[in-house]
Parts: sequence; structure tokens; C-alpha cells
Amino acid sequence: MIEVNHHTLDNGLRIVHHEDKSTQMVALNLLYNVGARDEDPEHTGFAHLFEHLMFGGSINVPDYDTPVQNAGGENNAWTNNDITNYYITLPHQNVETGFWLESDRMLSLDFNPKSLDVQRQVVIEEFKQRNLNQPYGDVSHLMRELAYKQHPYRWPTIGKEINHIANATLDEVREFFYHYYAPNNAILAVTGHISFEKALQLAEKWFGPIPKRDIPARQLPKEEKQTAIRRKTVERKVPVNAIYMAFHMCNRKHPDYYAYDMITDVLSNGRSSRFVRSLIQEQKLFTGIDAYISGSIDDGLLQITGKPAQGITLEQAEQAIWEELERMKTVPVDDHELEKVKNRYESEQIFSNMNYLNVANNLAFFELIGKAEDINDEVKKYRSVTASQIQHVASRCFVAENCSVLYYKAAE
Repeated sequence: MIEVNHHTLDNGLRIVHHEDKSTQMVALNLLYNVGARDEDPEHTGFAHLFEHLMFGGSINVPDYDTPVQNAGGENNAWTNNDITNYYITLPHQNVETGFWLESDRMLSLDFNPKSLDVQRQVVIEEFKQRNLNQPYGDVSHLMRELAYKQHPYRWPTIGKEINHIANATLDEVREFFYHYYAPNNAILAVTGHISFEKALQLAEKWFGPIPKRDIPARQLPKEEKQTAIRRKTVERKVPVNAIYMAFHMCNRKHPDYYAYDMITDVLSNGRSSRFVRSLIQEQKLFTGIDAYISGSIDDGLLQITGKPAQGITLEQAEQAIWEELERMKTVPVDDHELEKVKNRYESEQIFSNMNYLNVANNLAFFELIGKAEDINDEVKKYRSVTASQIQHVASRCFVAENCSVLYYKAAE
């Protein structure tokens, strides 16, 4: 059981805390409730750009990394379509350095043309390296725009196109910052070797003076229900053909989320999973195949990716996948299969939450989507999933009119 303490500063910053005396370290995880879904469709990639800009110097600290290193700490960040997340770990005796640094860049960045130009070029190079010049790198762009027609999940975190970042102005960047990077749009999780009283004292000292800001009301377009299968075929200079399939699923807060997650484990997690056993080992139709969910806060996707074996057409590969999915709909998962998946998740959850940094990440996220204490109920929620629930969810999900299919062909 992870004990959680709560406090909200007058400026709206939510603080969640868990003390762990087994470590001499402290983790600060600062989650901002802004991601790629909050971007203007003509100005995408801004949330990810800020992941980089936040390390380019704040109003009082021109170099973020040097004080971190001098204090014996480490830091990093990541962005997705829903949130932007920053974390720093420090020896407990130097923890105030973390509060100072994180609060100063929340107060204001050092908005200057040089910093923007440097970070803009970094993001552009990342876009080229990961999405344009890497085999299968544009799959995320292709699948998202195929599966989503209204919701801003239709573009990936990196952005729709390079020009959106290349043309970003200092005024646009400044406006995005003051709209979203605010104490009343953030959650600070503090874990490790620090008391609740000490965490509150430092939070009040460093974050308390930052004024709250006007956060735009989130009014995202709702994705209309898909009514027919969608298909797309592309040719690229890649080693082998690949097939990608996406099925619409529920959001992260829906009770069926756990059944969707377990379905992908039954299908592809481990050598005894259905896809691996049937399609790779027995029929030898694929050299590799995987199934996973997006885990997004709004309605997400259950995705399947596979590379057919030599001599197997994409049409044959797709048919084989549909046959396995039909089994999920018609043949209940047996007790052994179900228990194996539940045991795997429980062990992963236990080992994950032994790490104070993972706990900080998880507490912040659970606080965002509900309450931080929900971290203690995750195993129970997976344990409560039944074979009949999995069958019911599979029957609703794995139908042609809910599916988008991409044939990714190796150019001859």
C-alpha cells in the first residue's frame, strides 16, 4: 500500500507526496496538463518543442543542467498527446535545488530568439531522423490520420509537419507557455527520502509566489464513430512489407480499459501468447507481430503491427490476423491464460512501484485522471477482469467497421 499525502497551494498547484525511507534520494515529478491534443491543428508540435525549450534556460537560471549535475542529480522529460512530464532526482540533502530549478522555469522561460532557434533545430532534426529518414518512421503519422478524422489525436506528438515547428515565432511560443505552463495546470509529485512537512515547506517557498494563470477551457472535437473499414497502401524503401491495424477503443478512465489491455497481452505478450504461438511458431506466417494499446486519456486505439514471413502476402497476413481475432470473440480465454496475464501484470506493478521515481511518475498521472491513491487499486482492477468481459469487449472491438488497415510495402 502506497500512502499518499495531498496539498494544494493557493495558486492551484496540486502536490502529492509519498515518503520512502529506503532510499537516500528524492524524486520531483512535475506533470503539466498539456499535450499534443491541445495544439492548434495549424501549429502542431508545440508541446514537444516545449519539452526541449524548458531546458534552454529560465528567467533566472540560464543553464538548467549545470546546477542539477553539481547537486548530484539527474533529470529528463517526455511528452505525449495528453501530458508533458518533467522529472528530477537528487540526493535528499540537495533536494531544494530541484524545487528552485523547477519553480523558476514554471515562473518564466528566458524567451529569446537564440534559444528558440537552437531548440527548434533540435526538434526538426529529431523529426527528420525518427519520422522521415528511418524505416517505417512515418507509420504514426499515417495511422493516426487514418484512424482519427476529428480528434487532435490525428497527429503525433512530434507534430504533423516540420513547417509547423520551423515557422514557430517567439510570440506564439510565449503565448503557448503562458496558456499552459502554470501552477494551476500542474501536479507536483514528491517521493523518496523527504517528509511531507519538508516537501510542503519547500513547495510553498519556491512555487507559492508564482501567480495562477488563465488556462483555456479544453474543448476538443469528439471523434465520430467509424462506420466502415479504412484502408491505405504506401510504398517505401524498407527491408520488408509490414501490416498495421488500428481499432478504436475506450478512454483511460473507462472500466473496459483493463480488458483491452489484457486482450493485447493474451494476443502477443510472451512466447506462449496466441499471435506468437499460432502465427509465428506454428503457421510461420510472420517473423514478428505485436499488439498494444495507446493508453490515451481520451478514446484511444488498440493497434496490431506485423511483418509477414517471406512469400506471405499482406492479404494473407491480414486474413490470418482476423482469424485469430475471431477466436478472441468466439472462444473464451481459459483460466490458465487469464491467470498468467494477471500474474504478469501484478508482478510488473509490484516491481515498478519499488522505485521511488516510478512512484512519482505514477502518482502524478493518477492524480490527473482521478486521484493519486488509485495507484493502489490497479492490480485489483486487472484481477477483476473476467473471461466473459474480455470476450464481450473483443466482440465489440474486432469488427471491420471499427478498423483501419495500413499496407506498408517494400518498394521493389
